[in-house]
Amino acid sequence: MEKLNQTNLLLRFTLEIAALISLGVFAWISFNGYFKYILTWVLPIAVMIVWSVFAVPNDPSRRGQTVIAVNGVTRLVIELLIFAMAVAALYFSHLKPVGIVFLCLIILHYIFSAERIKWLLNQ
Repeated sequence: MEKLNQTNLLLRFTLEIAALISLGVFAWISFNGYFKYILTWVLPIAVMIVWSVFAVPNDPSRRGQTVIAVNGVTRLVIELLIFAMAVAALYFSHLKPVGIVFLCLIILHYIFSAERIKWLLNQ
């Protein structure tokens, strides 16, 4: 079970990085001029800040650390919204097959994260 948990944490980390990259790709493809260059960096960085700042105190997947404490439902909504934005970004970047694979991996991750989801919902 420990190996499965570690594999799921690796999948989660990979999905988080892929989400940030997909937002940058979306900005690069969708905008022109200075906005293209600015948003390609600012959009992923802004999402990274939100993702890292808002957390549930004592979350074992984050070593218990947080900057701004939120309840578990809020944290889960933040995660799901970011992943949804990433899937939409891939879709609107004309990378629909990649978006579908990404969505399937997100679903797989949350299936194997049932224990964490229960924990979040009880916080």
